[in-house]
Amino acid sequence: MQSQRVWDLPTRFFHWTLVLLIALQYATGEYHFLDMRWHFWFGYATLALIAFRLLWGFCGSQTSRFADFLRGPRAVFAYIRALFSTNPQTRIGHNPLGGWSVLALLACVAVQSASGLFASDDIDTDGPLVAHVSDATVKLMTRVHHWNQNWLLILVGLHIVAVLLYWLLKHDNLIAPMFSGRRCVTQTEGLRFASEWLALALFVLCAAAVLALVWWAG
Repeated sequence: MQSQRVWDLPTRFFHWTLVLLIALQYATGEYHFLDMRWHFWFGYATLALIAFRLLWGFCGSQTSRFADFLRGPRAVFAYIRALFSTNPQTRIGHNPLGGWSVLALLACVAVQSASGLFASDDIDTDGPLVAHVSDATVKLMTRVHHWNQNWLLILVGLHIVAVLLYWLLKHDNLIAPMFSGRRCVTQTEGLRFASEWLALALFVLCAAAVLALVWWAG
């Protein structure tokens, strides 16, 4: 077994920051852990992170690109069959099944963040874009925001269970590499890594776009 760099710093920063933001938003929205103004600011940060990750999925490091880990149904089913065989498939980055779970989580978080911009509790808490759309749209986005939250919790739970099962049953620790960026592999591969300065520039651009949207909404 050899140690190889697998995950770049921007991807790891995105992963753990998103974990923290989702936890803070849930605690703030459901248990009033902080003032609801914080819930909105956490949401804006999440929206900027998701926008950054989508861009990074096209121009980031090799293991972070969608083209590297999104595969068709045949590859996914072949990987699932291999899980129960004596000759399991191994990948340095995301496996075919994990790749689609990543995309599902990104899409679910994006819907949650975007719908929150238009959501309202009909009392004293309105999203920044509520005044710019119709009442019907506000009601629809509010329902989506509450309904999608349940799906997000389910996906997060499945993600945690899958990671723990890999650790307990396959003795494959997927958590440590997301901290260190390195993973023990039987055979190293020549991976391509994008510039961290490019990642910083993309994130600043995404954050500025979200702040501009909030400022425009008043």
